Amino acid sequence: MEIGSVGIIGAGLMGSGIAEVCARNGIRTLVTEAGTEQLAAGQRRVSASLERGRKTGKLSDEDVERINALLTFTPRLEDFAECDFCVEAIVEQLPAKVALFEQLDHIVSEDAILATNTSALPIIEIARATRRPDRVIGTHFFNPAPVMKLIEVVRSIATSDETLEETRTLGERLGKRIIVAQDRGGFIVNLLLIPFLTHAIRLYESGFATRDDIDEGMRLGCGHPMGPLQLLDYIGLDTAMFVCESLYEEYANSDFAPPPLLRRMVSAGYLGKKSGRGFYEY
Repeated sequence: MEIGSVGIIGAGLMGSGIAEVCARNGIRTLVTEAGTEQLAAGQRRVSASLERGRKTGKLSDEDVERINALLTFTPRLEDFAECDFCVEAIVEQLPAKVALFEQLDHIVSEDAILATNTSALPIIEIARATRRPDRVIGTHFFNPAPVMKLIEVVRSIATSDETLEETRTLGERLGKRIIVAQDRGGFIVNLLLIPFLTHAIRLYESGFATRDDIDEGMRLGCGHPMGPLQLLDYIGLDTAMFVCESLYEEYANSDFAPPPLLRRMVSAGYLGKKSGRGFYEY
């Protein structure tokens, strides 16, 4: 099936970024959010990103006009009936995602693919809420979606080969590199990344090394573009803690357990860049 239209549910940082990527690559894109204020904020976020592209010369006036013409922001999930491919990018909570997929299953056509942007939740638990588990797949984009080149595609034990290949084709059309993971907690990237991040927090909270020395050591010693504590701020400490908890529940391995400092910072509202304060101040 050739994918002519994509629907994005969720207009936060990830959802608005994915929508921008789709429209930039010539795909008619619908975006929705639970509330009108959040939907308007998502639209402003895309407009600001396109304006930055125009100012830096990466986008022409004609490019911006073309991209905006392909974007529709709507408060009505029913408008997604004609979408060939839907990407869910809402809050990282299984009950919320299951409820959404139950709704979508009755709105879109039987041939449409339903994808979740989860970074840790089991795809099969979301897929079983639908009548088409073979057409449900994980598409883990990375933040910021217009910049990061990777999509981690996750197939459950029920995902069909056809769905996988159609998703791969769409991802490549978006200019992304595709890696394929099985439906296990953390997939590929977070399964490797989370122990690295939790060990960095433990080094810092124990007084073994300073924040700056930890981050500089990994930047200059290992060639990482940013250190682990800076990366945590960028990911969002609340998001990181959720992924830690999900992986610990799945594997019962202490490497995945959220360190006490991470829990305290989240409780204090120090969520990283998005709140203005995390391991660093913004």
